[in-house]
Amino acid sequence: MSSLLPEASLEGGLLGRVQFWFACAFAVGWTGVVCGGLFYQFGMGEYPCPLCIVQRMFMLLAAMGAAHIVRTALSRGAVGGRDYMMGWGLSLVAVTAGSFASWRQTTLHILPGDKGYGSEVFGLHLYVWALILFQASVVAVGIVLAFAHATADRVVPAQESGPYRTVGMLALWFLSLVIAVNLVAVFLEEGFHWFLPDDPTRYQFFYDVGILD
Repeated sequence: MSSLLPEASLEGGLLGRVQFWFACAFAVGWTGVVCGGLFYQFGMGEYPCPLCIVQRMFMLLAAMGAAHIVRTALSRGAVGGRDYMMGWGLSLVAVTAGSFASWRQTTLHILPGDKGYGSEVFGLHLYVWALILFQASVVAVGIVLAFAHATADRVVPAQESGPYRTVGMLALWFLSLVIAVNLVAVFLEEGFHWFLPDDPTRYQFFYDVGILD
């Protein structure tokens, strides 16, 4: 029985390299969105609610799907069809679930007179922007999956030193750092409790350990 994978990576293929750059941009983009939420949390003093945290989790999960593709290219010099399906499939599940979470938060504040939760950016609250970005990502991931068969197993020069490897490594380290920061931020807000309050007003950890009263 012949293998479904080629014995050697196929040469050429501009689309394969475009897929790599898109995966880097996708991972960095969603990681940057989470950084925006962290800025509003620590810079503007706005405490994220449970639905905000859920949306961040799906954003980082979407970035991790793209990061799988980037990491595969860095380690193998090519990305197979199975890795494309695994990476983009994970991202697709994440952005679809994230759409429901942001839609849920949007509908909680849809009645006339409701001022919403948190600050606005260009007239829209952060969870509304999250809904827009999640929906746009569903379309984008669907498009790149449609072309994955043409880009699978094409050589991506990411194993040797150069812009491909540099950008790919930076994307992975950026994502890892933000995941760690987000874990600490959630732990500080939640403290030694299973659930966040619906409308958090403090970092519970410091009260749990007696630093603040």
